[in-house]
Amino acid sequence: MKIMKFCLLLIAAVSLSFAAKAQTAEDIIGKYADAIGGKDKLNQIKSVYTDATVSVMGGDNPASTTLLVGKGYLSQAEINGSKIIQCYTDKGGWTINPFTGSTDPAPMSDDQYQPGKDELWIGGSLLNYAAMGGKAELLGKDGNNYKIKITVDKSEKTYFIDATTYLLNKLTQTVSMQGQTADVSTTLSNYQKTDIGYLAPYKIDVDLGQIQLAYTVKAVTINKDVDPKIFEMPAK
Repeated sequence: MKIMKFCLLLIAAVSLSFAAKAQTAEDIIGKYADAIGGKDKLNQIKSVYTDATVSVMGGDNPASTTLLVGKGYLSQAEINGSKIIQCYTDKGGWTINPFTGSTDPAPMSDDQYQPGKDELWIGGSLLNYAAMGGKAELLGKDGNNYKIKITVDKSEKTYFIDATTYLLNKLTQTVSMQGQTADVSTTLSNYQKTDIGYLAPYKIDVDLGQIQLAYTVKAVTINKDVDPKIFEMPAK
């Protein structure tokens, strides 16, 4: 009887050990990579073009993003006739935002650039934190989501990964906006498979506090030819 009890306790201890081991940040991030297509497919991606609409203040507006992996990321949206542009490159970033009072392109400050520079890579800092010299920390669970904090340089982001599907549900971070800091929450859903098997979110909701943006993706094009010149800051 004592031997059987000892065996049961041993089995329980081993099971708990395996369960604990499976819940490291690295394991969860690896399962996220598998869920969106796997490392082999992700490594085949050289560029991603996204055609979308963004709903803000009751109106639908055209929007797009262009990623040339490791080189440049360009986000554009036209709201009430005014074009808003954000661009990150491997050397720095620039922006055009008429709602700040100027239609001229302006270089990003370091506080603006650091939180967004991971846009240059598929999976952002979640999949590339180690190569970027950062670290990952598992914060536990929030409902059915694993919470993982990624720290790279001055930037901290918290990722919420579904414990069942291992897809990314939400991302929170603090960013610099017009000289002030703001907490930004991004919710991702409606994942759809692209032609090479990479899963991309087709619904992206961004909460900036006073302003909410709702992106609806119409199409995702993988490995489209991209001219690197589009990432160069235009003259004023």
